[in-house]
Amino acid sequence: MKPSIQLRLGQQLTMTPQLQQAIRLLQLSTLELSQEIQQALESNLMLELEEGQETLQVNGEESLEALEQPESADSIQEAELPSESETIPEELPVDASWEDQYDIPVVRTQSNGEEQPDFLARESRDETLQDYLHWQLNLTPFSEQDRQIATVIIDAINPDGYLELSVEELVASLGDEEIGEEEVLTVLHRVQRFDPPGVAARSPQESLMLQLEQLAPDTPLRDQALTLLRDHFDLLTNGNRTKLRRSLKVNEEELEAILSLIRSLNPRPGASISPAQNNYVQPDVFVRKKDGRWVVSLNPECTPKLRVNPVYAALVRRSDNSSDNLTLKDHLQEARWFLKSLQSRNETLLRVATKIVEIQQDFFEKGEEAMKPLILKDIAEALDLHESTISRVTSNKYMHTPRGVLEFKYFFSSHLATSSGADASATAIRARIKKLILAEDPAKPLSDNKIANLLSQEGIKVARRTVAKYREAMAIPPSNERKRLV
Repeated sequence: MKPSIQLRLGQQLTMTPQLQQAIRLLQLSTLELSQEIQQALESNLMLELEEGQETLQVNGEESLEALEQPESADSIQEAELPSESETIPEELPVDASWEDQYDIPVVRTQSNGEEQPDFLARESRDETLQDYLHWQLNLTPFSEQDRQIATVIIDAINPDGYLELSVEELVASLGDEEIGEEEVLTVLHRVQRFDPPGVAARSPQESLMLQLEQLAPDTPLRDQALTLLRDHFDLLTNGNRTKLRRSLKVNEEELEAILSLIRSLNPRPGASISPAQNNYVQPDVFVRKKDGRWVVSLNPECTPKLRVNPVYAALVRRSDNSSDNLTLKDHLQEARWFLKSLQSRNETLLRVATKIVEIQQDFFEKGEEAMKPLILKDIAEALDLHESTISRVTSNKYMHTPRGVLEFKYFFSSHLATSSGADASATAIRARIKKLILAEDPAKPLSDNKIANLLSQEGIKVARRTVAKYREAMAIPPSNERKRLV
């Protein structure tokens, strides 16, 4: 083969380090962005918080009538940065990386050769149901063998307060031939007297009975309620009032009083002790109504207002090529790109949030039933952006509204056809289904087919299977399970 020269034309997508950094900042959540900014402040000596800025301040507020264009990143940099040496490149080659060009310091968490303690790991831990039961176990006189059995029982209790293992499985897990089912049952009955009432039950029926047994003996209708739960629990679950009155030999008023007593019990006793998993989020934007129009503004605590240190930036004016001066130039260019990426992130986030609020104004005025169908492509076409950019902006971003703190993706839902020819939002249909179920007669709950017919009368064409899918997504049981007396 002979060497030859060929000319080829083609298109190739390249991503510069600046673009990679902008994309990475765009998809970060508020917490991740705060950590990224803190790391940049610690690693880059050119970056600093503006004087008097202890919390994030981002100047930006948009209305639905007009999008206020903030100052461009270039003008901001011209106002903050001194004149630079011509040796600083405007951008990196596409095949370069940050580490190849700049000496990025690594933040160490060690001092004098010893690792510093992690203070976050020393935060207080909420008390679990097992902790509470073990505390009561230590205060109760038990023999060594019974204490061992009680420990195994407590460890087998789920957060709702129910015992997940059978007596046979508990005996097998103990691995002691001298311990039989009678010993385990004896200890189990003692553990079932612990607080909260109804704990360590093996079924909802047993849990409710345990709670009734711990009530005062002179509690009105206590014995009748125990009889109902012990002997006629199947009639209770089936909702057969006639047979219940006949079996208990009571009238309608007395039966209602018995059911009210059972209704006052807790079917999930462990939930009152088990700590709830609270996920705290910080909204990225605020939405409020001002002078009759909805206004969107950035959260001033999302990112601090950064600037380039003017003292260090002035030292870059020297034209020498010493290692110190080269380091200052590298840090200065890195700081400029970081500020530009941060500014671009804020502008894009504000534009997307404003467009979402503009489209979903009816939701803010009327509620979920007025939610319009919306997909990422609609926002991308309206703002002349790519769908992947919209996806990154809406991931892990939250909006503080008069209707609560909502994730950006909450406003996106699929389209469903209506008889009028317009599309309906899946979120609005779910809200309508939930409203119909809440207004139904508990003795005669609506079936999925009936709900589909009611929606069809309102002009919304929804199949029965679609109603069932939305109902299950909202954790609503079917009609036969919703039929209840209590």
